[in-house]
Amino acid sequence: MRPNDHREVQVDWHAQPHEDVLQALSATADGLRSDEALRRLTEYGRNELPAPRAAPAWRRLLRHFQDPLILFLLAAAITALALGHVVDAVVIAAVVAINALVGFVQEGRAEQAMSALRSMLAATARVSRDGARATIPVAELVPGDVVLLEAGDRVPADARVLRCRGMRIDEAVLTGESVPVDKLAEPVAVEADLGDRASMLYSGTLVASGQASAVVVATGPDTEVGRIGTLLGGVDSLTTPLLAQMSQFGRRFTLLALVLAAALFLFAIGFRDYAWLDALMIVVALAVGLVPEGLPAVITITLALGVRRMAARHAIIRRLPAVETLGATTVICTDKTGTLTRNEMTVRLLVTSAGDVRVEGGGYAPVGALTPDGGGGAITAAIGVARIGLLCNDARLHHEGERWWIDGDPMEGALLALAGKARLDPAAIEDRHPRIDEVPFDADYRFMATLHRDGDGALVCVKGAPEQVLALSGAQLDAAGNSAPLQAGHWQQAVDAAGAEGQRVLGFAFARLPQVPDSFAFADVRDLTFAGIAGFIDPPREEAIRAVADCRSAGIAVKMITGDHAATASAIARQLQLADDPQVVTGRALDDIDDADLPALVERAHVFARSSPAHKLRIVRALQSRGHTVAMTGDGVNDAPALKQADIGIAMGHKGTEAAKEASEMVLADDNFASIAAAVHEGRAVYDNIRKVVAWTLPTNGGEALTVALAIVFGWVLPMTAPQILWINMVLSITLGLALAFEPPEPGVMRRPPRQRSASLISPFMLWRIALVSLLFTAGAFGTFAWAQRRGLDIATARTMVVNVFCVMEIFYLFSVRYLHGASLSLRGLRGTPAVLWAVAAVVVAQLAFTYLPWMNTLFGSSPVPLLEGVVIVLVGVAMLLVLEVEKRVLRRLGVFDELKPAGTVLATLAPAAAPAPAGGVA
Repeated sequence: MRPNDHREVQVDWHAQPHEDVLQALSATADGLRSDEALRRLTEYGRNELPAPRAAPAWRRLLRHFQDPLILFLLAAAITALALGHVVDAVVIAAVVAINALVGFVQEGRAEQAMSALRSMLAATARVSRDGARATIPVAELVPGDVVLLEAGDRVPADARVLRCRGMRIDEAVLTGESVPVDKLAEPVAVEADLGDRASMLYSGTLVASGQASAVVVATGPDTEVGRIGTLLGGVDSLTTPLLAQMSQFGRRFTLLALVLAAALFLFAIGFRDYAWLDALMIVVALAVGLVPEGLPAVITITLALGVRRMAARHAIIRRLPAVETLGATTVICTDKTGTLTRNEMTVRLLVTSAGDVRVEGGGYAPVGALTPDGGGGAITAAIGVARIGLLCNDARLHHEGERWWIDGDPMEGALLALAGKARLDPAAIEDRHPRIDEVPFDADYRFMATLHRDGDGALVCVKGAPEQVLALSGAQLDAAGNSAPLQAGHWQQAVDAAGAEGQRVLGFAFARLPQVPDSFAFADVRDLTFAGIAGFIDPPREEAIRAVADCRSAGIAVKMITGDHAATASAIARQLQLADDPQVVTGRALDDIDDADLPALVERAHVFARSSPAHKLRIVRALQSRGHTVAMTGDGVNDAPALKQADIGIAMGHKGTEAAKEASEMVLADDNFASIAAAVHEGRAVYDNIRKVVAWTLPTNGGEALTVALAIVFGWVLPMTAPQILWINMVLSITLGLALAFEPPEPGVMRRPPRQRSASLISPFMLWRIALVSLLFTAGAFGTFAWAQRRGLDIATARTMVVNVFCVMEIFYLFSVRYLHGASLSLRGLRGTPAVLWAVAAVVVAQLAFTYLPWMNTLFGSSPVPLLEGVVIVLVGVAMLLVLEVEKRVLRRLGVFDELKPAGTVLATLAPAAAPAPAGGVA
């Protein structure tokens, strides 16, 4: 029987001793061999649930014909065809078809982008393969694999517990039980319900605490989750608050346009003696020209392009709303280790009762000398500390040539490198003192303890936060290596001195027991002998220093939240230049302050030291109460509440747990703070591009509609026919409208203040622009039409000139709107981007065909335009660009609109007023 063929025969893995389970699976506690795992992968298939059925292409295409305006246009096309107006019917149908095809292609690209990004977030699992720890994709797990789990992990497959310590599992996704359940290695009754099977771990559940090793018994659709058809972490929707807002705007605008079109239709046939079909064609064209039906599709592709650019800069967006919110971020709360720093820990200092020892070398390479500041006894004492760090350690050190890296905690990796520098033989020491049991590190008590055999007795090795290890110690080693009374004050001074140098400090202690205890738990760690402390350095990333500077210039406050000592955190903050004079608040101060006074303290502090994950949630809420848009980083399961509370939750891609990633909107593929700043930069650029699309679309559509409406109301000759209006809408919406989605960021995008959370997409300046440009378009159309008539040109030529004027003005307005915050008349501005140049070229070619090809003249009633008139048309566009540039400069000088003011003027208002700090709360 195949091990995971319990679809037909349910195997009671939970009721069997784990030795029997291993035997049934032809596996061992040390895991499978790689070749055997590959064979089983071929036999059992990948550890994946069936992908959800995607909507077929034809159905997605039909969705683009369900808009009320589209249905209205189709009805008009059918009516025109029935009455013999073939040209009108063909043009209307072409507009509808092209709009649907463009939306269909854009939607497909957006979905492909999101699918590609989700594949970058493929979950991994730690397993024992070939007798060594390895990290593999979850999809490659097979029955018989031994998985290694700890707090924050998501269980990757159904597995039988082999060994565990303090293991508690959140099984709410499977059983609905809200309280985590304890797990153990012993079998349970065969009739036990799913929620009572304490010896089993089920795919998709979360490890709340503890550690365990377990053997996989079922994968993919054969797991409990797979059998009930539950798909975890489904496909992210492409609908965002902005898209919903634009969709609602589009529906209301469409309704308004149809009402106005109907009123104009009645006016035309009732007061201007239009034939009803001619009036219908005109108002249909008017509705098409007025309604920005392609706007949501363009915004969607703009967001998707932004997401792809962010991914290229190591910021993977899991939910599209994060793209919008990034542009409004005012505070970034970030971890220190590995995010602001390199996460390449190196022991720099060992402090013992016999003296201090300086450690040379960098990174994880075990190369470097130990240099005592005092006598030779300091080296012996330092080697004793290194021995404790070697035994109380779960990391593994690897190398390939001159490259060294670790599998595990960076500080534990640094201790392995220290052992190498101390000339210790790890294999010999581990053989002499084999590990029996351990108390894993936990954020609540901040130490790790291991129990080892020591001859006939036992040896307890402890490392952790110095104050916690000191609290568990009753003695210390003196200069001669003998037990002496503990001098806690002396050690605290040493810790403070190391922290002032920017070092992270661990304390080390041990205890010898006359015999091996029957059990080993948190309560058994006591009466220790303190051996010394080690100071680690993790220098700031150079790119993080630059990113912090960028954030400060952008009006974004950066706040460091770390579990480090206050002096260490302060030293790193000064190196990073978080502020001119970084203020540090300790976790104890946060505990002592009430919620009412917390916001003021949190807003002015820059560093939160000795902070627990629980403090993060309070900090986020306090900042949000002050109106801030908060981005928060996290990596552990305990960070999940704060990540969800934050406006932008950011999980670490390397060291982050699955729980943290699932609670976040963004994942840093490189765990680097610089990637956050880069994502904010891209987020602002995306939001700017969306505003540019809106700022270009609405006034150009408004100019067309206003021109036709005024001509009908005042009884003037129409400057454009209905097919010509439809032609403009068709040509420009698929060329110039899309070009703005590919715009690069404007210069100075990170020197502007963040936008307000409540800021409307259409600002007062944009409202002014929409009105002004609509009037300029209308004036250009009527002016060109009147000038052509005075020149004695026929109606067809005059109308052709108006169509070309509209296209030319929209091209020049595109160059103007590319720079909402700066001047467009520059070499960079006029040169354009490849997308803009291709779009302009497409419009020029289309307009030349519209103007000069005979069959196009017949189809649209156009006529060739003389060369002089062609030059005048181009000059009209140039004149409009100059008018808008002068308008922009005048408004900037007058300071009428905030977004046109110089960045420094606005940034000066962002500095919070200084307030007195609570006594003892700020370092």
